[in-house]
Amino acid sequence: MKRYALALAVLLPCMASTPEIDKAKALGSPTAPIVMEVFESFDCPHCKALNEETLPLVQRDFVNTGKVYLVHREFPLYGPYHPYAREAAEYATAAGRIGKYEQVSDALFKNQAVWAVNGKVWDTVASVLTASEQKKVQELAKSESVKSEVEREYQEGVAMGVNSTPTMVVTHGPQRFPVPAQNLNYGFLKSMIDGMAK
Repeated sequence: MKRYALALAVLLPCMASTPEIDKAKALGSPTAPIVMEVFESFDCPHCKALNEETLPLVQRDFVNTGKVYLVHREFPLYGPYHPYAREAAEYATAAGRIGKYEQVSDALFKNQAVWAVNGKVWDTVASVLTASEQKKVQELAKSESVKSEVEREYQEGVAMGVNSTPTMVVTHGPQRFPVPAQNLNYGFLKSMIDGMAK
């Protein structure tokens, strides 16, 4: 426990207000005392693990109890090893506009090993949508507002110092703490949130 406290103490809090939040990509109460932003890329194996193993515990212990407002932020990785990350982020953001962010996000992480290799992102997205929802999401994904939102969130992450995925930015009052979340120990995260929530 002392080691976790020491690790927390060396995290440099940065002073800033929370950027605009897309409520379609958030869980919990906007009035929760702690805001946890998760910057992630749908093709990142560490992001998949975080979403499937750690975030359900955060939701159970802190989001459902009103202590944490959990916000998903798009941070699609670039480069030759990430050719489909931005497309996935745009489809997920578009799905959020029709209330289907969580379903599409879950499907993208669950089937990551397939679409991240063969590039058939849409097949995964379409699998959890009705025919009419598919049409809406395809149209929205092409819109400037969706593309702008993905780029804005990416740039906000860069401005906060996010340089790997997943990264959590935990805000409590005026303080913001970046927490690299690759192989994150839930015990450390729980200890940190419990400490802030007191």
